Amino acid sequence: MCGIIGIVGNQPVAQRLLDGLRRMEYRGYDSAGICTLHGGELVRRRAEGKLANLAEVLDGIETPGETGIAHTRWATHGAPTTSNAHPHATEELALVHNGIIENFRPLREEMQARGRTFESETDTEVVAHLVSEQVEAGMSPRDAVKDVLPRLRGAFALAIAFREHPDMLIGARLGSPLVVGYGDGETYLGSDALALAPLTQRISYLEEGDWVVVTRDGAEIFDSENNPVEREVTTSGASASAIEKGNYRHFMQKEIFEQPTVVAQTLQSYLRPVEQRVALPQIDFDITAIDRVTIVACGTSYYAGMVAKYWFEQFARVPVDIDFASEFRYREPVLQPGGLALFISQSGETADTLAALRHCKQEGQTIAVVVNVPTSSMAREADLLLPTHAGPEIGVASTKAFTCQLAVLAALAAHFAVKKGKLNREEEADIVAHLLEAPACLNAALDHDEDIAAMAHLIAPARDVLYLGRGPDFPLALEGALKLKEISYIHAEGYASGEMKHGPIALIDEDVPVICLAPSGPLFEKTVSNMEEVRARGGKVVLISDAEGLAEAGEGCMATIEMPKVHPLIAPLVYAVPVQLLAYHVAVAKGTDVDQPRNLAKSVTVE
Repeated sequence: MCGIIGIVGNQPVAQRLLDGLRRMEYRGYDSAGICTLHGGELVRRRAEGKLANLAEVLDGIETPGETGIAHTRWATHGAPTTSNAHPHATEELALVHNGIIENFRPLREEMQARGRTFESETDTEVVAHLVSEQVEAGMSPRDAVKDVLPRLRGAFALAIAFREHPDMLIGARLGSPLVVGYGDGETYLGSDALALAPLTQRISYLEEGDWVVVTRDGAEIFDSENNPVEREVTTSGASASAIEKGNYRHFMQKEIFEQPTVVAQTLQSYLRPVEQRVALPQIDFDITAIDRVTIVACGTSYYAGMVAKYWFEQFARVPVDIDFASEFRYREPVLQPGGLALFISQSGETADTLAALRHCKQEGQTIAVVVNVPTSSMAREADLLLPTHAGPEIGVASTKAFTCQLAVLAALAAHFAVKKGKLNREEEADIVAHLLEAPACLNAALDHDEDIAAMAHLIAPARDVLYLGRGPDFPLALEGALKLKEISYIHAEGYASGEMKHGPIALIDEDVPVICLAPSGPLFEKTVSNMEEVRARGGKVVLISDAEGLAEAGEGCMATIEMPKVHPLIAPLVYAVPVQLLAYHVAVAKGTDVDQPRNLAKSVTVE
């Protein structure tokens, strides 16, 4: 959500700032802008909508300057208009902000009473005026920022440019990520390492409460108590090529097809194929003492957690609670002493999940994190870090991050089962063997891409679509419905198959396609009986199953999608592919913006 880039450079920065924003388009946004410093002036350019609109503005007017800041905004306070777009400015400074200032209203009213005039509806403009007031009163930029930061409540990453200080930027973070990049005679600020990838690989991650003064010579970092601190300079490893689509039409399509590779890479970190064992990173706590697991996540990551609940309880016989991160703290959960709190996040910066993590830490829980960004806030605060190795995911709708999360969670559940004596050596070897089959099975599922594309036109006209599944396929039904909603804007719902007759069956008619996820196995017959209830009422069924299941129940369906025959353990990974491809091809058929669907952001850093 939102993207920030700042450059204190030794050459013109306007186009480089625009390029930096392009690398952050995947985060989601609805307006954009830049501000450069030149000749004692703030040169500000903004536009609503896509970056092409900002690029058109820049093409039409000179934007000089070797220092500047830029921003892609995802609207929170105020509509996505040019006047609400960042950077916000006063006569003294320009500022960009990711996050939410929760107490902006009383601060705004306080300054309006002093005669300050606001040009936007945003919470961000309040910070610009607060700092500007202090500068106008004679404070240095450093002292002004130091004075204002304690007054702000909420979450923020800030980058501030000062009119009279063209060789300096000041950044700050609380609850939203911000990194410092070090170049040759240049220094940078960015929302993440990927934003800075073509500029530098040498970065430092600011920690909670840090603020930083950036010049061409480097960066001075201060902690929340205003003490000078050193933050480790690391090599990011982020690659500009990671944000190239290659021969694919969309990033989402590319990332769907990367899944066999990234799942294999992920499993390499958690399995020992020769010994046929599960092998997790060093664990500094006693797994055998963990009697309850609490899983917390949002969106697609939550559905990965739902699948993991089946695995933990089936294999390790450990009871599992699962919560949406946005609801977790507010129900005042009872947390068992010595329990494990497991957090799942693609970015590792999701505000709700991060707040829940800190709550669990205060309550004495051991913290485990499944995350795709091993340098993220959640990763740094975890007792057990479990990286997913999916690589950068640019499409807003998560695909490869989801299947990699499932791979890690399956290995973690198996490891728990082994440590608790619920799996013997033969059973552990069997699980490892099936997990190692997953990449090849994902490849086999992808072989049906053209078949799925050919049937997408059957779904595209629908206003409503239902997804059905039993057991671990129920979370896949929820995930399939979410994917279709996210990128095609068709209303879709996922249900446990047996719940159809308890209400949702009233929705069935010939205009409501029903997608049934039903791999052959012990739950197959029950799912098919629910499917027959749908067909008896005129519903049009799309059955996703293996050859055995299709042979038994496929006759009379509107369409079928054949999957490879797989072990139930890896079925959720494999059956993720057809629901992803179906959503993708329906969205393409409808002509929607697949990679940047409306109103959505990749990394949700506000509550």
